[in-house]
Amino acid sequence: MQVRGRRGRKRDREWEPRNRLTRSAARMDGDLVAELEGELKGLPPRIGLPILAAWNAKEDLLDLLATARTHPDREDVADLLYRFYRRCTDAGLPELERLATTVQTWWPQILAFIRTGITNAGSEATNRVTKTLARDAYGFRNAVDQRLRTRSATTRRFRGHLDPR
Repeated sequence: MQVRGRRGRKRDREWEPRNRLTRSAARMDGDLVAELEGELKGLPPRIGLPILAAWNAKEDLLDLLATARTHPDREDVADLLYRFYRRCTDAGLPELERLATTVQTWWPQILAFIRTGITNAGSEATNRVTKTLARDAYGFRNAVDQRLRTRSATTRRFRGHLDPR
């Protein structure tokens, strides 16, 4: 929006590689990664360089998170974290600085995930289902029925698609 004064459109050159930007470089051929970097460097510098910097920072963060459940050395984690912070700082983009600040704020929880591989995703999913049901039941007069609906929706037995059998 800041570059062209409007939202991006399909015919804009910087939007052509957008689908590849969301993919992990680890899941792409080396040729595709090199082609993507070449396309971004071929754009005008005020457009292509910030996009390339943000993509590289994303890749550094993915590399850091990929060490979860692999029992990495402290030095490896520290090196990957430093590389991510350095990339965010060198880019000079406020969005990357905000991302680095968010990672720094949540670092104890991120490090716990890297070390143990345990997340709170299950409890967050249960909370989301509970809040959705509470919103759906807004205006119902029977609180007992609402509580039973919530319990049945968040109990494994009633969620057929999660049944391990």
